[in-house]
Amino acid sequence: MKVKTNAEIFDFLLGYAEKAGVELVDVEFKQGANPELNVYIDTEDGVDLDTLEVFHNMINDPLDELDPTFGASYTLNVSSPGLDRPFKTDRDFERNLGLDVELKLYAPRQGKKFFEGVLVGYDGNTVTLLIDEKEVKFELNKVARINQAIKFD
Repeated sequence: MKVKTNAEIFDFLLGYAEKAGVELVDVEFKQGANPELNVYIDTEDGVDLDTLEVFHNMINDPLDELDPTFGASYTLNVSSPGLDRPFKTDRDFERNLGLDVELKLYAPRQGKKFFEGVLVGYDGNTVTLLIDEKEVKFELNKVARINQAIKFD
């Protein structure tokens, strides 16, 4: 199935997100037997079902006009990105400074691919974690995933 790029859809939806007072976090199109367009939004206080429903209704008709699948049917899902969402934007990194994070590398570093620590620095190219009272820098192009650490007491 031919579809417009995630970037095209994201850019199209940005204005609607601003109008709704939500942050557009990501969009992804999943192909298969039941194609779906997943739109992830967030707010400073998190999202509730009412916010998801309002945004879904706001973008449903405009997406039909954009026609991201060139006439093919798909299911539109609007969702929260979840607590363990990967950091993708400068804002994601900045709002998590000082918090516990999990970081996974593409290739091992000193025999390890997985690190946990406090995010203490971010400059657009590197992240710095405080691990066992030592600051450790990681180049972003070597990081497969970084997200907030979820701790259950």
